[in-house]
Amino acid sequence: MALDRKQTPNDLNAFWMPFTANRQFKKNPRMFVAAKDMHYTTSDGRQVLDGTAGLWCCNAGHCRPKITEAIQKQAAELDYAPAFQMGHPIAFELANRLVDIAPKGIEHVFYTNSGSESVETALKLAIAYHRARGDGARTRLIGRERGYHGVNFGGISVGGIVTNRKMFGSLLTGVDHMPHTHLPHLNAYTKGQPEHGANLADELERIVALHGAETIAAVIVEPMAGSTGVLMPPKGYLEKLRAITKKHGILLIFDEVITGFGRLGSAFASQHFDVLPDMMTTAKGLTNGVIPMGAVLTTGEVHDAFMQGPEHMIELFHGYTYSGNPIASAAGIATLDTYKEEGLFERASELAPYWEEALHSLRGLPHVIDIRNMGLIGAVELEPMAGEPTKRAFTAFLNAYEKGILIRTTGDIIAMSPPLIISKAEIDQLIGTLADVLKTLP
Repeated sequence: MALDRKQTPNDLNAFWMPFTANRQFKKNPRMFVAAKDMHYTTSDGRQVLDGTAGLWCCNAGHCRPKITEAIQKQAAELDYAPAFQMGHPIAFELANRLVDIAPKGIEHVFYTNSGSESVETALKLAIAYHRARGDGARTRLIGRERGYHGVNFGGISVGGIVTNRKMFGSLLTGVDHMPHTHLPHLNAYTKGQPEHGANLADELERIVALHGAETIAAVIVEPMAGSTGVLMPPKGYLEKLRAITKKHGILLIFDEVITGFGRLGSAFASQHFDVLPDMMTTAKGLTNGVIPMGAVLTTGEVHDAFMQGPEHMIELFHGYTYSGNPIASAAGIATLDTYKEEGLFERASELAPYWEEALHSLRGLPHVIDIRNMGLIGAVELEPMAGEPTKRAFTAFLNAYEKGILIRTTGDIIAMSPPLIISKAEIDQLIGTLADVLKTLP
């Protein structure tokens, strides 16, 4: 008899779930068994509106035909090919397509399998870049408080989310952090970029003075910080960071794992903000979340620094078994086709004002202390319950699921980032249901 995968397994113990309250979940599991376009189907047959694009990744919605067909065809034609000293055409085609939609100046693509791996790759590239240029003393890395750059050792070292760091020892040495840009006393209920906080970029000058520019390899920031609770860059902030890094010969890395592929209405946040970094880390929306894949996009200057010495020698001793995997590459091309043919980046830009007004209609509801938004992304910050941080937002998450919408919480912040195919009616449903949830919170 064939296994009915739509039933909840009778033993949930073996799977140690990531970023999950495992004991709570396994007492009352929430199981998705199917998905289509804007909705998940639960194991008990309910439809749940996806308010988070999975985990910020299914930008084109779920089970899109072109992507599904591309994966099926590729799996039957070329399932795997080694990326070391060998190639296959589709990985090169996808790289060309990515460069085509990237900001002018971005010319090369190094494949990874996740956002975390993209960050590790970018950090290694930054240090190796300076060494290749004879500037090997530049090894220090600068991140930001509340930054999220995945969960590998490099990423949590430059990251600034305490719970992701405190259990794992001393992490990488030679890392410092700029202050975060969350200033609720000045910028509460901002629509788009906040007015206040550009001066926080000047803290990088203090760090440069402390350590010496000649020791610093790179600065890494999310142009818009997502996983920490959707923090927008203050007006002029990213421009200042770019000016300071250029002045001191420091590479600037934008972590675009969340902001890439239309989330803010442009292909990449660097285009939305008109600030060109030296490297961009990507994943998630690259394959619409269907198959793991990431990529680091670099300028010609970064790439060319490695293209020295004898031509038969390996220039960079770094890579992954699955770098540029054929099936992932096929999914990536089909994803880019879907974005283009359906005009989804433009759609996100057009829907952004409607999304903004709907989101800010929640102002004044019980426990709401801030709302912020940009593109098709938004956050509702709640006042924590006394002595029980995170509980109020987690309660909202559970109640929202029961009422048929999927939201995400981080701390006491509700974050939403729906697929770019969302309709105005579905925005109304998502925000209206969330309003009902907020009205009944303890």
